[in-house]
Amino acid sequence: MRVDVVDPSAFTPPYDRSLSAALARAGADVRLVTSRFGYGEVPPAAGYAVDERFYRLAPGRPGSRARRAAKLAQHVPDMLRYRGAARDADVVHFQWLTVQHLDRALLPRDRPVVLTAHDVLPREPRAGQRRAQRRLYDRVDAVVVHSRHGRARLVGELEVPAEKVHVIAHGAFDYLTRLPREEPLPAELAEVEGPVVLFFGLLRPYKGVDVLLDAWREIGAAELWIVGMPRMPLGPLRARATPSVRFLPRFVDEARIPALLRRADLVVLPYREIDQSGVLATALAFGRPLLLSAIGGFPEVAEAGAAELVPPGDPAALHRALRRLLEDERRRAALAAGAREAAATRYSWDAVAARHLELYESLLRENARP
Repeated sequence: MRVDVVDPSAFTPPYDRSLSAALARAGADVRLVTSRFGYGEVPPAAGYAVDERFYRLAPGRPGSRARRAAKLAQHVPDMLRYRGAARDADVVHFQWLTVQHLDRALLPRDRPVVLTAHDVLPREPRAGQRRAQRRLYDRVDAVVVHSRHGRARLVGELEVPAEKVHVIAHGAFDYLTRLPREEPLPAELAEVEGPVVLFFGLLRPYKGVDVLLDAWREIGAAELWIVGMPRMPLGPLRARATPSVRFLPRFVDEARIPALLRRADLVVLPYREIDQSGVLATALAFGRPLLLSAIGGFPEVAEAGAAELVPPGDPAALHRALRRLLEDERRRAALAAGAREAAATRYSWDAVAARHLELYESLLRENARP
């Protein structure tokens, strides 16, 4: 079976490349069609081809106004050129389609098209965006979501036909545990001797960092590390922080991630909303105990014994849970064991690839009907 995994903007290289490698291990002929990732290294291709045909003109810095304008100008011609190239594939699986009102008309024809809804619905929708996303879901043959919660939202809120929406878990990023080169902790972190609670990932309002900082008050027997590139003002967050909070507000390349995760005694994700999370997938791969908001697909991870849950937006409940887990090494060890087991079973990429191949084969059978 020839499968194109398509992420025009290279939004999620770890996901794209982990899925492509797992599909290839399972026997598929896989081509990853994407653009060059501008922020750092990406996992090497393992058993699949890579075609960086999108957005070859890339002026300015990643994320700059010039880069965004160039991408928008190239989007339609690049999508049309890819539509011709897609004839080489049996199944086309898009990971992201970000110009919904245009993309519906630009998708390949005469072969099954799958779309993964990494963001089930827009968090801050522009005018008409939800309607455009609903029309896009109409155009594809199947939609993949990472949780039962995501499926319920698409079926209940957007009225996407239930038979079109398929739940396939987000795999644990275990390739990060086997990097050929790992960087040590930055000097300012390596000297820390006590317990460490880690918040990791892009800093955005929906991730509840403010709630975490409020919950951290009067917790003095550990350090809280907040690590990631800011996508929001840092001043109000720093104003909430106690002396036991350290900020590393920068992009962290892959070689530096293992040291951070291995040092963490607890990973906390106090999000206000989410379906599933790449940071969570990373923590599972490293077998870290997790404290999560009870939202989106997070309760499904707790069901696997890998996490404890607190209500979203509740600093008092988060404070109590942090204190209890920091004082209970045995409970953290049990959660860590649950995380390792989950990463090796339901959240393994081989299991994820097997589910995808079942979906692709069913679509091909339907497509072959007279």
